[in-house]
Amino acid sequence: INAEYGVTHEISGIAKHDDEGRLIVAEFDRFYLINTYVPNSGRGLPRLPYRMEWEVDFLKFVKTLEATKPIVWCGDLNVAHQEIDIANPKSNTKTAGFTKEEREKFTNFLSNGFVDTFRHFHPQTTGAYTFWSFFGGARAKNVGWRLDYFVASHKLLEDISHSFMRPEVHGSDHCPIGIIVKK
Repeated sequence: INAEYGVTHEISGIAKHDDEGRLIVAEFDRFYLINTYVPNSGRGLPRLPYRMEWEVDFLKFVKTLEATKPIVWCGDLNVAHQEIDIANPKSNTKTAGFTKEEREKFTNFLSNGFVDTFRHFHPQTTGAYTFWSFFGGARAKNVGWRLDYFVASHKLLEDISHSFMRPEVHGSDHCPIGIIVKK
C-alpha cells in the first residue's frame, strides 16, 4: 500500500534519527513491515547513550503504528538478546550488542506485546547465529551472534508459521533470515 523511509513518519514526528538511513516502513493490507539497522553502540560503547535514546523513540514509533495494525519488525537489531544467542556470552558482557542495557531494552520492547519469532519457534536451539566476524575463521567454527531478527506483534503470531535462518548462504558476515506468513 505504501512505503516510507526514516522515523519522520507523519505520525511520529521524530526527525533526529533519520540522518543515518536506518529505517524503511512498508505498509501492507494486514500489517506494517519495518526494516531497520539499529544503531551499533560501537567499540568501547561511545554510542550507547544514543542507542538507548533511539530504543525509546523507536518503541514509541512502533506502538503508534501498531495502534492501526500489527507490525513485523526485521533487520540487524545489533543485540544478542540472551546468552543462547551468542557463542561467548561471558567474555562479551561489555561488548556492543551484548551489554546489559541493550539486552534490557530488547526485553522491554518484547514485553510491550511483541514476539521474537525465531525464539518462539526454536526456544532451545543453540548455535543458531546470524553474524560471524570475518576474523579468526569465526563462521567456520560457528563462533557467532544472533543479531538479525523478525519480531512480530503478538496478535499477528497466529499468522506466522515459521521463522528461519540460512547460515549456509555466504556473501556477507550476516546470513539471510525469514518468516513464513500464512495467506
